[in-house]
Amino acid sequence: MMSATNEDDPFLQVQADVHHQLSLTRPLFTSYLRIHSLTKSPHPTPELLSARSDLTTSLSLLADDLSDLRDSISAIQADPYKYGLQIEEVSRRVRMIDEIGGEVDDMREELEKTMGNARTPHAGGAAYQDNNMSGSPLDDDYAAEFEHQQQLQMLKQQDEQLDSVFHTVGNLRQQADDMGRELEEQTGMLQDVETVTDRIQAD
Repeated sequence: MMSATNEDDPFLQVQADVHHQLSLTRPLFTSYLRIHSLTKSPHPTPELLSARSDLTTSLSLLADDLSDLRDSISAIQADPYKYGLQIEEVSRRVRMIDEIGGEVDDMREELEKTMGNARTPHAGGAAYQDNNMSGSPLDDDYAAEFEHQQQLQMLKQQDEQLDSVFHTVGNLRQQADDMGRELEEQTGMLQDVETVTDRIQAD
């Protein structure tokens, strides 16, 4: 049974921060994966970049706090009784750090996969700093790509409208041709009737 409290045990204070940050990171991770799965553009969209930045920042904060907790554990493991701790409590803390650390590592690895950039992560999450700052050349590329996609969409719509017009004109032309043939047939029939009538009158 542990005798320390949050007020006199820095570990418990940081532990509370870690659990709080983890509760914020999980939905950020889920949201990022959802946005990534819905993104069809070959380049990251502004929404995806924003979600990635939020997740990266949150993972970095978690990595920093976990590093502090590991340092704290290292300091007390040699003589936990000196700090008023039982062996069971130290084991619980080590297990908690390992579990959260494993979850954070899984999220960071998944983030790395979606980024398609095989950089080696390190403590503090510095390897995950995004270079896509506002106004960077990459942002300009994304904006240009977005504008290009919009133009392609407009051209596609115009092509569809032209196809519809051509189809309508084709139908009208076909109807006119049909009417022309019908008139020719009717004219021929009238000529035949007139010929027969003339013969009868001549007889």
